[in-house]
Amino acid sequence: MAGVVQKFFLTSIIMWMVPIAIIYGFNHHIFPGSSQLSSSSQTLISGFLAVISVNFVIALYIIMAMKEPTNQEPQPDPTFLAEARRSITQPSGSMASETSETRDKVE
Repeated sequence: MAGVVQKFFLTSIIMWMVPIAIIYGFNHHIFPGSSQLSSSSQTLISGFLAVISVNFVIALYIIMAMKEPTNQEPQPDPTFLAEARRSITQPSGSMASETSETRDKVE
């Protein structure tokens, strides 16, 4: 379970950092050729690439999740099972009074 949470936090951080780095790189002319673009072109291209990068990270996270081992049989919660068994074997006080009242009404 800890590995799943760790992957989730890692992909969440990447999903925030990569688009910010792309936009920062275009605005500060770090990427080659970005200084030759107009301001509106830089904004459009950096925004478009940032959105694509987020979708790419989400797709990678889905692929990683699908590759998780699934050979484990799902197990019910033991406390829930114990409570359910106890409720079946011991009728509650309200159920006992309701059944006696309905028997009296039927007769």
